[in-house]
Amino acid sequence: MTSTLIALQATTVEALPEDAATTVADAAQTALAAPANSLDLLDLVLKASLPVQLIMLLLVVASVASWVIIFRKRSVMRRAAREAEQFEERFWSGAELSKLYAGSTERNRDIGGIEAIFEAGFREFNRIRERKGIDSRAQLEGAQRAMRATASRELDGLEHNLELLANIGSTSPYIGLVGTVFGIMVTMHSLLASTEQVGIKDVAPGISEALLATAMGLFVAIPAVWAYNRFATGAERLATRYDAFAEEFSSILQRQAHLDD
Repeated sequence: MTSTLIALQATTVEALPEDAATTVADAAQTALAAPANSLDLLDLVLKASLPVQLIMLLLVVASVASWVIIFRKRSVMRRAAREAEQFEERFWSGAELSKLYAGSTERNRDIGGIEAIFEAGFREFNRIRERKGIDSRAQLEGAQRAMRATASRELDGLEHNLELLANIGSTSPYIGLVGTVFGIMVTMHSLLASTEQVGIKDVAPGISEALLATAMGLFVAIPAVWAYNRFATGAERLATRYDAFAEEFSSILQRQAHLDD
């Protein structure tokens, strides 16, 4: 054991060969320089050709517009569903129609949805009933016409800007694709005009900016399409709810008209 320790102490530590040291130093420099070669999206946008930049700007504007519509439409849909639920609870709780109508026609009160349909139908029903010689059928038909017109206006408000949202969702990928085509064309023409030997690092920036336009188009389209489908379904459900309430309220008005006769 002692002889082994003496032999180890006597052994001299040799330095690394010069080539090995150079290899280690080059590897360290490559590792330090790697972050500099990472993908910089902002740099791609700033160095893109003018047609591609204009298309990217158009996509940014479309994205901002779609998100504004999404947040506003979400608030409108939630408010419509909440007001419909609250009014139906009051309506089916056994409250008198005249009291509900008085509450709906209060000053400085903005009503909408089912309550607006009720107010329009009951107002028209009372107006026709005050006339002499008008039968119950005419009263009911007048109330139904008023409710249909009001329901149509309410649905128009719910569906407002949904068409724009659908257009953004359907056209954004194609707009991004146009940017990709322009980016590749500009890159190819610049390479053809060059007299030097072309490598992959010469082609990569132009191709990257071209593909970035397609990616932007998809990022704009996906939320817009999802939101359109969601809001269109919500508007359809509310339309069914409005129609069901109008039919049930028509039955109540019909019974009341027969009692008046």
